Amino acid sequence: MDQSSFQVEGMTCDHCVHTVSTEVGKLAGVRRVDVDLAGGVVEVTGEQFDAEAVRTAITESGYEVVSA
Repeated sequence: MDQSSFQVEGMTCDHCVHTVSTEVGKLAGVRRVDVDLAGGVVEVTGEQFDAEAVRTAITESGYEVVSA
């Protein structure tokens, strides 16, 4: 299993968590998405998922990835 963490800015509520989890969860190879709202961290677990696609999904959801 691969795992990556992304520091994300702009998430402020449970709706944000749901949006990011849903969009990232649709990506090929992603098995689990954990969002820490307080810490602004999105952890993605899966097999051979594309980290750049994860960044794009988060950005297109309206949030900013500040580091991975």
